[in-house]
Amino acid sequence: MRSAIIALSKDWDDDPTSNHHVLRELARTRRVLWLNSVAARSPDLSSTRDVRRAARKLREFVRGPVNVVDDLWLFTPLVVPFPHLAPVRWLNARIVRATVRALRARLRIGAFQLWTFLPNAAPYLAMRGQTLSVYYCVDEHALFSTLDRDRTAAAERELLERVDLVFATSESLAERKRAINPQTHVALHGVDHARFARALDPATAVPDDVAGMPHPLLGFYGALADWVDVDLVAELARLRPDWSIVLIGDPQSDTGAVAGLPNVHLLGRRRNDELPAYCKAFDVGLIPYRSSPQLPFRNPIKLREYLAAGLPVVSTPIPDVRRYEPWCSIAETAPGFVESVEAAVHRDSPALREERSRAMMAETWSARVAEIDRALTQRQEEDR
Repeated sequence: MRSAIIALSKDWDDDPTSNHHVLRELARTRRVLWLNSVAARSPDLSSTRDVRRAARKLREFVRGPVNVVDDLWLFTPLVVPFPHLAPVRWLNARIVRATVRALRARLRIGAFQLWTFLPNAAPYLAMRGQTLSVYYCVDEHALFSTLDRDRTAAAERELLERVDLVFATSESLAERKRAINPQTHVALHGVDHARFARALDPATAVPDDVAGMPHPLLGFYGALADWVDVDLVAELARLRPDWSIVLIGDPQSDTGAVAGLPNVHLLGRRRNDELPAYCKAFDVGLIPYRSSPQLPFRNPIKLREYLAAGLPVVSTPIPDVRRYEPWCSIAETAPGFVESVEAAVHRDSPALREERSRAMMAETWSARVAEIDRALTQRQEEDR
């Protein structure tokens, strides 16, 4: 049995991200304990979403650890949700350490690797039984509008200076982190190829809520957060009122720019296993992210999922998307999106869809985690 992993991560019930895919894959061969978010930001008590989340966390704490898949266990620790206060950070570190001790005894976890997907986890390092520390960096967290930039940058720098290994999900992100921690490796996102290739299966039915929409039908799925350029989507919709645009995801910021536009359809969140059927309905997969300092560090998981489903992709300028030209097109304006979509639809074919999908067969999450495992093994051998 390989060394167990205890991971400080986002909430399990959030939209699936690399946290979910990587830890699920690791749990095939070792015990993994996923600890739900240990407070990266202070809650907004006026937000119904935050209040509901707090109530849910309390219920999950009372429920205790739950086995969710393979040898992956989920637990929600109770922490004080004001991480910007030094006394709270001190208290939370002790709460989490005590929680980990109790859970190790309950789940029979001996020596373990401590992983964090959160930038503020330095106070939790060097726990008893910990043999290795890993920071899996998925974004430039200090640039998130919901986080305090200076505090987050300082917390992440302390973390980078102390962890044994860093994995970053894009080349540009890895370059930034390597300047602080030389033991930084690129860990590009993978794809559940078998799942998304179902979009090419004749037996996969197009969902009823999109089946009757006019084509071309452009699709996007993911959190509708402030990095999604809904103004760009609105302009695109006005330029081509005969096109259909589908946005699937939980609205986490203002979507007023597309409200009332008859050819833009906000469908809300869908389960991950439902997305291939929606991809089957799409003519083009969209990645309309805002131009911002954060954009160069992004590596959207949906990129490889769209391609595994056979879709051509039109995106705003993201370095990782450029790696997949000519299957992907880059556009910066609504007229540019119109031109790129028209070209993609014109040249698309069943053969091209099969070709895009086959190209993703070597980029599965299993293959990505195997690369991570090799880096972990090498570091452990160097430490002996």
